[in-house]
Amino acid sequence: MTDLTGRVVLVTGAAGGIGQALCRAFAAAGMRVGVCDVNSAGAERLAAELGADRAIAVEGDVADPASCERAVAAVAGRYGALHALVNNAGLGMGIIRQDHMTKPVEIDEVSVEVWHRFIDTNLSGAFHMVKAAMPHFRAARSGRIINVTTSMFTMLRQGFYPYGVAKAGLEAWTASLAGELDGSGITVNVVVPGGPTDTPMVPPESGYDRAALIRPAQMVPPMLYLFSDRAVGVTGRRFVAAHWDPELSEEQAAYRAGAPAGWPDLARSPVWPGGRPAR
Repeated sequence: MTDLTGRVVLVTGAAGGIGQALCRAFAAAGMRVGVCDVNSAGAERLAAELGADRAIAVEGDVADPASCERAVAAVAGRYGALHALVNNAGLGMGIIRQDHMTKPVEIDEVSVEVWHRFIDTNLSGAFHMVKAAMPHFRAARSGRIINVTTSMFTMLRQGFYPYGVAKAGLEAWTASLAGELDGSGITVNVVVPGGPTDTPMVPPESGYDRAALIRPAQMVPPMLYLFSDRAVGVTGRRFVAAHWDPELSEEQAAYRAGAPAGWPDLARSPVWPGGRPAR
């Protein structure tokens, strides 16, 4: 286990399936964990399990910028610093219909209100949290931002919006922000499971064999690597957790499971006055 003793991380969506696995692993690695979730009772239970010396529960609705500022302030105030942020919070397609995996959602089922709920949480929520955390990262000239997006298949899949659309936006913003912050000491990366994961976002109505689904804990190794000093220069990358091989060295595993965030190869030949933009 990577030793990250003394480092402070805030995890959004911490009371959910992936969030709980992350918080437990981060605490085990010696980190101080801000357990942030709109489900305050779930956050409190998990923080109590981890112990008062390892975790603080903070209620936070990532769709609300003021709530994000309060969450960051609470974690940084408790531990005196903030070193890392994991934007894991998100709404799943099950809020529209539980059988969405086998019967694609259609546009008539997606109300304007639901569309905005997804965008506000799954895309804007990460922006709000980063805005709140950035003063701490800039002051320290160091910070690790990890955004949880999804596979390109899910982004483009029929009937999988607004979820896929919002995650595609988050992926694109990751690449853009990483370029902006390159050289600042603040890194921005993506970690994705790589397929359907054994969390409530994949409801029983999906019909999948739960044993065949990706385990939430598979998200842990690439994130611990990204938090470590060995990844100080790693930014603008996406890592597929299901492809991370724990039998390899971290650098080899990162090479095998990684690729540039946002698929920049598709943007190498723009039609642009003067040939191409400066950046």
